[in-house]
Formats: sequence, C-alpha cells, structure tokens
Amino acid sequence: MPASEPPTRFCFFRKGPLIILIGAATDLRSRKIPNWLTLSAVPVGLLLAYVFDGLSGLGYAFGAMLLALLIYFPLYALRAMGAGDAKLMAAVATFLGPLMWLHLFFAASLLGGLVAVLFTAAKGEFRNTLSKSVQILRQLAYFRAPFATDPTLDIRSPKSISLPHGAVIAIAWLFLYIAWVQFGFRLVRL
Repeated sequence: MPASEPPTRFCFFRKGPLIILIGAATDLRSRKIPNWLTLSAVPVGLLLAYVFDGLSGLGYAFGAMLLALLIYFPLYALRAMGAGDAKLMAAVATFLGPLMWLHLFFAASLLGGLVAVLFTAAKGEFRNTLSKSVQILRQLAYFRAPFATDPTLDIRSPKSISLPHGAVIAIAWLFLYIAWVQFGFRLVRL
C-alpha cells in the first residue's frame, strides 16, 4: 500500500458524485445546499473510510475534511462563499481523501474563476468586478473584512453577484473524473 493514501480511495472517488450532484441540483434550484445532505454525508464518508481502510483510512478522511474546512471556512467567514459550499466540500473530502480532494479544489477553483469571468462579462459587469477585486485585496491587506466597506461584496446581499458553487464543483468533478479515468491525469501520483 502506498504511503500517500489508502488504495480504496479511488473507489470512493466514484461514490462522491451522488453527493456532488444532489448539492449541485439543490444549489441551482434554490441557491442553497441543504444540511441534511452535507451533515449526513460526513459520517457516511468517515464510516466507509474506516470500514474499507481501518484507522488509516479514517485518518485520511478526517484529515481531508479538516483541509477542506481550513480552506473554505475563511471564505465563508469573509462572506465570499456560503456555508453550504464549505460543508459540501468538507463532506466530499471524506470520500476522496486529501490528495484527490486537492485535485477537485484546484479544478473547481480554476473553473469557478473562468465561469465568473464569463458570467460577469456577459452581464456587462466585468470592469466593475475587476475594480471590486482590487478593493477586496486592498481590504484584506489591511486585515479588514471587504463586506464591511461594501455590502455588495457580501454573498448574503441580494445586490451581490454570485454563482452556484455547487454546480461548479459538479462540473469540475466531471472533468477531473474524465481526466483521471480516461487519461490517467494526476497532479500528485498515488
């Protein structure tokens, strides 16, 4: 067994889509990812990791969940992302493990950035969004929450421009799955 991750983790890579697809569908429909999905998926992912890979697998699944929360919780705290998005990624991480989850995170980040550029350009808001991006960086450099000075930077504001991140995660997972299965693509070799 490689030291990087348990061998059955790839099997879980094929099981995670159900959670991702339900999260994407509910995010597209209601712009919310329900707690019943994310909070029930976490113990299932942890239990499966333990059943198939013992304490080692449980450790990888728990570590992956913590990694997802470490990355997504600050975005939620800065009101740049919804709590459902953070919980969805944490739940999916329990199925994928840390290395595969990092692949998904990078793919979702790149795709999300591309979709955001296309979406804002289509709405005629690209220049305004670029200006707000500079404003966000300036506020963060002074350790201030960007939403405190501009309410439109708060994801909870009806005036903010937001994307259904659950759908972006689902599309990124699909591309990543094809890259893994069809082309053997890996950022990190297992």
